[in-house]
Amino acid sequence: MNDSATNTLATAREESRAGTWVPLAMFALYIVWGSTYLAIRIALESYPPFLLAGLRFAVAGLLLFGYLRLRGTPLPTARQWRNAAFTGVLLLAFGNGLVCYAEQSVSSGISAVAVASMPLFAAIFAGLYGTWPTRSETTGLLIGFVGVIVLNLGSALSGSHIGAVALLVASAAWAFGSVWSKHQDMPAGMMNTAAQMLCGSVALLVVGFLTGEKLPPHPTLHATLAAGYLVVFGSLVAFSAYLYALKHARPAFATSYAYVNPPVAVLFGVLLLGESIGHYDLAGMAVILLGVAIITIARQRRAH
Repeated sequence: MNDSATNTLATAREESRAGTWVPLAMFALYIVWGSTYLAIRIALESYPPFLLAGLRFAVAGLLLFGYLRLRGTPLPTARQWRNAAFTGVLLLAFGNGLVCYAEQSVSSGISAVAVASMPLFAAIFAGLYGTWPTRSETTGLLIGFVGVIVLNLGSALSGSHIGAVALLVASAAWAFGSVWSKHQDMPAGMMNTAAQMLCGSVALLVVGFLTGEKLPPHPTLHATLAAGYLVVFGSLVAFSAYLYALKHARPAFATSYAYVNPPVAVLFGVLLLGESIGHYDLAGMAVILLGVAIITIARQRRAH
């Protein structure tokens, strides 16, 4: 068999695997990541935000890194470590860390709604690499940002301007890190997940200790179980699924979890914690989701 035939066969096998795993990865992102907003809220009852996020990714990163090394997975190169560190700081330190910080004053459902602006930022950052928004995408961007403004008028976010700003910065950082990493030399496979979690956790722990955070001497059982859920499902399962989907699926599809998470998070928050949302919150959520949906549909049409 010649090299061309071998490469074609390998490509076909890779596409077949992606066709099986991408839907499973997206299911994990839709449901599991939607539930992590509630888990963060519960864990914050005992754990401070940045140390919570730092410990979560440190434990998950060490477990995954150790497993991969035992299986003989090679270490990333110096360049790959650098790229993983930069991306990990953007996605995990800024992205997840600021979400944890914001959830001290903003409900889990509204946090998920605000983070739904992430694909709007991603569309802008993609333009830095020559993929500027189409007319339909521009319309979606404008509608989405109007939704963010409406959301900020609601009682949930207007009572915490710092929380609102933190969520928007988190969304922008996550979007830029996602777009930037697609054009860089990143570690292969699951080692990319482990490297990003290890590097991001260092930044989060440093921020936590520098800001005076301390681990609780007697955390509640519910908070500890929620933190464990974040390690296993939020980090090892869902974050790995996101990086896999980002590599093997169209960006519009890979980031579509951002507008499925809000209703999932709101449902969990209302059913399990008795959280409530107001009219402005509902209106803002509807407008943001409309804007993101327009962008996603436009990108899918252009892909075909």
